[in-house]
Amino acid sequence: MTLALVRRRPGELPVEVTGFVGRARELARVDEALRQARMVTVTGPGGVGKTRIALRAAARLAGRYGHGVRLVELSDLRDPELLPHTVAGCLGLPEGDPRPPLDAVLDHLRERSLLLILDTCEHLVDACAMLSDIVLHETTGVSVLATSRQPLDVPGEHICQIAPLPVRDTGGDAVELFAQRARAVDPGFTVHDGNRADVTALCRRLDGMPLAIELATVRLRVLPLDQLVARLEDRFRLLTGGRRTALPRHQTLRTAIEWSHELCTAQEQLLWSRLSVFAGSFDIAAAEEVCSGGPLPREEILTALVGLVDKSVVQREGEGGSRYRMLDTLREYGAEHLERRGEQSRMRERHCARHLRLAEDFDRHFLADEQIRRYHALREQHADIRLAIEYALVAPGKDREAAALVGSLWPYWHIAALHTEGRYWYAKITDRFPGAVRERAWALAQSAYLGAFQADPKALEEAQECVRIADALDDPVLAGRGRVYLNLSLTFMERHEEAARAADEAHRILEEAQDVVGLVTLETQIGYMRQLGGQFDAAVEICERGLGRLGEHSREGWVRGYLHFVIGVSRFRRGAYGQSRASGVTALRIKHELGDAVGMGYCLELLAWLAGHEGRHEEAVWLLGAADPLWAGAGARLGGTSRMEECHQDTVRAAREALGEKRYAELRADGAKRPQDEVVALATGQETRVLIPAPRPRCHDLTPREREVALLACEGLSNREIAERLVISKRTVDAHLERILAKLSVPSRGEIAARLGELDGSDYDPEP
Repeated sequence: MTLALVRRRPGELPVEVTGFVGRARELARVDEALRQARMVTVTGPGGVGKTRIALRAAARLAGRYGHGVRLVELSDLRDPELLPHTVAGCLGLPEGDPRPPLDAVLDHLRERSLLLILDTCEHLVDACAMLSDIVLHETTGVSVLATSRQPLDVPGEHICQIAPLPVRDTGGDAVELFAQRARAVDPGFTVHDGNRADVTALCRRLDGMPLAIELATVRLRVLPLDQLVARLEDRFRLLTGGRRTALPRHQTLRTAIEWSHELCTAQEQLLWSRLSVFAGSFDIAAAEEVCSGGPLPREEILTALVGLVDKSVVQREGEGGSRYRMLDTLREYGAEHLERRGEQSRMRERHCARHLRLAEDFDRHFLADEQIRRYHALREQHADIRLAIEYALVAPGKDREAAALVGSLWPYWHIAALHTEGRYWYAKITDRFPGAVRERAWALAQSAYLGAFQADPKALEEAQECVRIADALDDPVLAGRGRVYLNLSLTFMERHEEAARAADEAHRILEEAQDVVGLVTLETQIGYMRQLGGQFDAAVEICERGLGRLGEHSREGWVRGYLHFVIGVSRFRRGAYGQSRASGVTALRIKHELGDAVGMGYCLELLAWLAGHEGRHEEAVWLLGAADPLWAGAGARLGGTSRMEECHQDTVRAAREALGEKRYAELRADGAKRPQDEVVALATGQETRVLIPAPRPRCHDLTPREREVALLACEGLSNREIAERLVISKRTVDAHLERILAKLSVPSRGEIAARLGELDGSDYDPEP
């Protein structure tokens, strides 16, 4: 991984935050390789710049693919079985889909023209190779661009081997990189005739390896350039025994890393090794909890961490720079030292214990005002949650800790819309506990809860087995919760009489057990069940009872948002449209603050129905489009219930009649790609700007020359490259592109290909 990238939403290309130096030939090779083959792997040693090259190439080529580029970052992933889940998440696919994730990925990709980037494959080579091979055979418009320290050995794979940056006596790209990074340390630094020989010698000694050069420039904070070069030369002379022979490139990088390690204080070295247990990013509190002890007391963690940041061993990231991360190569080096110290098992144990504590705290205080903050904190640690679960499942004697960790995360899987992954882990737990014990029953209960939202019939069987075990164990909380999830499964299956009986039993048991979480969850479900059955006043009454149970000033998000939604949909179906909108807006704001995608989908549907009822068909369709990608987290729109689906289809039919198919498709597609903040602002009345686009022209009306320029832009050529290809000035190309964007009604050149495809007759049809 590179230290110069800031991530946006999953699957999107990150923004580069440091300069990109050279690599014109490598970019051209990747470009040409992707013209000739659908499987291209960028290979090379760690620290050579594979990720930067692949992402820069992909950004240039995005216009060649009608559905753009999607990035799958794999450095945080350890379990190869979760590769399809990870790819599905980066494609924005249904985590709640009951189908196997690989099937969902393939079904999504079959009809698309897309470049799929698999970044950092070397620790998952077999899984990445298998996935790539299947994708290439099952699709026609998808290409795969991988980065790895070794080829994937997939049939038809084209290899782009990346060498270090060139170093010449007169300069070269390696010297330019050194100068650029040195200016970040010393803004007044320049390469001139007086120091050019030293800079060139240093870059040549580091073999032009970008990461090694970046690590070396950090030392300019404390060493003049000539001393930096001399000390580095002494180190290499020791390694080569004074001979002039060069070290292998991987050894060059390792030498640079070892030098950085030796320049650290003893406490910084110790922290470096201990931080290697984190799979993803971490904050100061996590470092203090997991890594303190012995010669590194908690109160000295911050000082050591600052030292590692100053030496570029650790990078800051996240909002306000409050989180930290180590690059893969440096983390691997730290892990070697941790094992050498004999601390690996102890650190992994502490890492697992921390995440078990966080999960249990989230579960224990689920309805507290801090719910939203606690959830967001967990979401940032998803890679490490996975790692902790994996450790607990493989470490001897840790099965109960694994069950407690996965079991306590039951609300996390729901809010994060990780239904399929949650059920994957619960299946691991039930495999470990085949008997009629509480661990098995709780895992079955929570798998059933997730499965009900996926409209999976197996959820009913899981809930029923949970109830049988709980009754035999005489565990009232477990027996009550099992019936809560049994009620939900039966409700979504529209078996309302059986659902009502399960609800009555659950309510009696949970009242006796004083399980507030179970009761307020049940009241939400009973309200939903009542409104499906046409008992609208009863639905509102029981949901208001649930809100009262939470408290007037509650800041809880997940249950409270659903209670307001059920009240809103009950009022809509009763004809109280003004009150319905107020409840729907309240629910949407709560769900948006929490980040509950599935909950937002329900709320946007309700507000779309209201807009359609009031004759605002453009807004209704736009909101339905905005809800479409959110249903990816559920696997079944509106839980698959026929009465709710009727409301959806009524809105769709009225809009199609009022707007026509072209305008309908245009608006729904636009809503689906808008940022959530914009959607929520419009839906809740916070946004006064007109966000819904005006009708687009039915034909592009491009001149032959403009169409020629547009097609070359779709291939990823820059304005200057287009000018050279057509033998015209760059200024003329600039003017052509301005007119092309205006005529196609698109904001950027990256959307030209998709818009031309629409005008050539490919319509967006989100309805199944």
